Amino acid sequence: MDNPLLLVGCGKMGGAMIEGWLEMGMAPAQIHIVEPYEPMAAEMRQRGLGAVGSQSELPADLAPGIVLFAVKPQSMDEAAAPFAVYCSPGTAFLSIAAGKTIAYFEALLGDDAAIVRSMPNTPAAVRRGITVATSNAHVSSVQRDTCNRLLEAVGEVAWVDDEGLIDAVTAVSGGGPAYVFLLVECLAQAGIDAGLPAELSAQLARVTVSGSGELLRQSDELPSTLRENVTSPGGTTAEALRVLMSEDGWQPLVTTAIAAATARSRELAG
Repeated sequence: MDNPLLLVGCGKMGGAMIEGWLEMGMAPAQIHIVEPYEPMAAEMRQRGLGAVGSQSELPADLAPGIVLFAVKPQSMDEAAAPFAVYCSPGTAFLSIAAGKTIAYFEALLGDDAAIVRSMPNTPAAVRRGITVATSNAHVSSVQRDTCNRLLEAVGEVAWVDDEGLIDAVTAVSGGGPAYVFLLVECLAQAGIDAGLPAELSAQLARVTVSGSGELLRQSDELPSTLRENVTSPGGTTAEALRVLMSEDGWQPLVTTAIAAATARSRELAG
């Protein structure tokens, strides 16, 4: 980046992104942070990052190339409004807040503001996240590429032209980690119900799900092929899948759940 990066909010996701940026070689002096929680701001300063409590404390001549909003959606009105002063062709605003639309930021920051809306997920904390992004017409190709590189520091990145798809993205990948963690809980409880000791059942569920995810990540095979590889005809896995893949099994249940989450995302954005 030719111009500094300004991060607004240094919570779990913002902190994960900082770690990713530093690992990719970004100089600490190039990163400015606005974080009202002083203990966190002080920790960032100790690491050579320019952290202050509010926009008014930033250097008067600061000209950020990217302003990244990493605050909670319910705090966005108050948190983002002061940064309208940076609205110019040389600055793009990148949001990772769920439910806040491009139109929302245009109303808050200016009709001419270059806005990138994105939806990451929590595996970003271990650089295994995925983020889907979209932008308005004011974002240049250079600004889009810069945002892409910043987001790639914590995982994979995909782009969509239709902002309306972000609601389904939120339902599938934004909430997806919670569904996977619930699967671990359910597997562990099912093992206990089948007679396994609680500690062993929890270990089996946790390692099985995390290991299967890593196998999927490293494999070129389709998920369906990997499933078939585990399933012997007439065996125990086939019997379990007969239940899970029935008309009232996992697929219709997951489809209904994702539809509900997508609808809720649209309600929150509206």
